[in-house]
Amino acid sequence: MKSCLNKVLATLCLLAPGFPHLHSEESAPVQRVSKTRLSPEVHASISKGLEFLSKKQNSDGSWGQQNHPVADTSVALMAFMLQGHVPSRGKYGRNMDRAIAYLINVGKKGHQGYMGTPRNHGGMYEHGLAILALSEAWGQSTHPDLRATLKRAVDITIHAQNDQGGWRYNPEPRDADLSMTVMQTVALNSAKEAGISVPDATLDKAVKYVLYCQDKNSGGFGYSGPSGPGFARTCAGVMSLIMCGQRNHAAVKRGIRFMHAYPEQKFTGGSHFLYANYYAVQCMYQSGEEDFNSYYPYVSQSLLAKQRDNGSWSIQEGEVYSTGMAILILGVPYRFLPIYQR
Repeated sequence: MKSCLNKVLATLCLLAPGFPHLHSEESAPVQRVSKTRLSPEVHASISKGLEFLSKKQNSDGSWGQQNHPVADTSVALMAFMLQGHVPSRGKYGRNMDRAIAYLINVGKKGHQGYMGTPRNHGGMYEHGLAILALSEAWGQSTHPDLRATLKRAVDITIHAQNDQGGWRYNPEPRDADLSMTVMQTVALNSAKEAGISVPDATLDKAVKYVLYCQDKNSGGFGYSGPSGPGFARTCAGVMSLIMCGQRNHAAVKRGIRFMHAYPEQKFTGGSHFLYANYYAVQCMYQSGEEDFNSYYPYVSQSLLAKQRDNGSWSIQEGEVYSTGMAILILGVPYRFLPIYQR
């Protein structure tokens, strides 16, 4: 199988021909897309962040502390892949090998392949992030157990989807919320692109749930329905629709307008600053040059100003998670990760 990194993909399968019966309400005008390059300043910032992460890896191959090591490790691993580093080769190849081995070991120890940290309220977030990281590593890593681990984890996610089409904090089909549903949708799309079987019906149902969460008047997305739309949820909701082939859906257009209209504090902080901009920058990149150039320079300058002298960031959830997420936001134009390719 060809490496995912060698495929000309849209972000998280956003150009995939799936969901044929989910038609767009109207077509969005197509913006011209050009090849965006990183400034030397941003490139140096990312390199400095990766050097920091390389020195913070734990002896078992993980990153972070006891609270959410799977999430920290998954984010850190993707940060290295983002700049084009590959397992078993180059400066950070050994770091990446150890991280992949750690995640696979977690999958082996977890119940039926579940990868969330025990007693972690957000275990399904970790599970989804691990699927995403291992899917992105598929085709690069030679670890013999990667595919089997990935398949078991994907099966857990598929069977944890509830009747509405969404997911919640635990691997069981009960209630749902938008944030968790987007995470699992991202993960399943990436796994599908890596060759893991994911039923179209599972993703169809997820799209319908995401659409249900949009307030059509404002264009924003709510937590478990259309009420109370917020910026971070809207970024996530729009990106999940794009990645599922709904780029031209009217809901995406409404969501993009909501994101642009949101106050400029979105560039500088807030309780979900990293989470929101992780999705927002991808949305703008996929939407086209005009949208991307009206957004990325502001958030990138904000992140550059927040970087510490040792190369790390400490914004939310600890310095490892913050550093990895900051790199994933800044490095969208690299396009080395399949999720960042148009």
